[in-house]
Amino acid sequence: MTIDPADRDPRRRADRAKAAARPRRRLPPDQRERLIVEEAVRFFAEVGFEGHTRDLARRLNITQPLLYRYFPSKEALIDRVYQEVYVNRWNPAWETLIEDRAQPLKQRLIAYYRDYARTILDAHWIRIFLFAGLKGGSLNARLLDMVRERIFTRVIREIRLDRGLAMPPAAPFTETEYELVWGLHASIFYIGIRKWIYGLPIPDDIDAVIDAKVAAFLEGVPAVMARIAPADPAARDQPPAGSAS
Repeated sequence: MTIDPADRDPRRRADRAKAAARPRRRLPPDQRERLIVEEAVRFFAEVGFEGHTRDLARRLNITQPLLYRYFPSKEALIDRVYQEVYVNRWNPAWETLIEDRAQPLKQRLIAYYRDYARTILDAHWIRIFLFAGLKGGSLNARLLDMVRERIFTRVIREIRLDRGLAMPPAAPFTETEYELVWGLHASIFYIGIRKWIYGLPIPDDIDAVIDAKVAAFLEGVPAVMARIAPADPAARDQPPAGSAS
């Protein structure tokens, strides 16, 4: 007789017993799919993408074939998790906010990064992102490409405009400028790493921390960028597009 390896693991036996004890419910397909996606987010955030779909099905108290009726492969399910955790949480208003020159640049960046932090400082967001990076593949690349093009490029453009620096094509954005913006962005992401990966305490007032990080960024980075990008002669005698203070 072949013994299922799960039967040797007391925790898996307990999970299986709990699943068997729960009554199965007949649900409309859209509700069933929603339950699968929600549990898949929790499952992959907990165990990583090496977790088995049979274990996920057991948690859901459904059969693995039923799971595959909704998602024909594990990769299809992972892609849906990506959509749920990252794409669906993306706020297009962020892009408009960064370019709203009726507000000072510092105020815009603080507003954006406060809202961004509320979105990403979440166990599922942080842990799935890191598991995706360890797994390899395109999930992280897709998100980071979106952040680079929709956020970083706008931040660089607004700093250059604010400081009267030349704009592309006369002076294309440089990789160093992107790296400088990465520094601010990553420092906020790292707050989530400390909490959800290392289990360390984080400040109670995240908004105050973000305000300080943005202030430090604007007090140093634009001066460095001014040494990278030449001044725009047309803007030399004009006031800045928005105060950085």
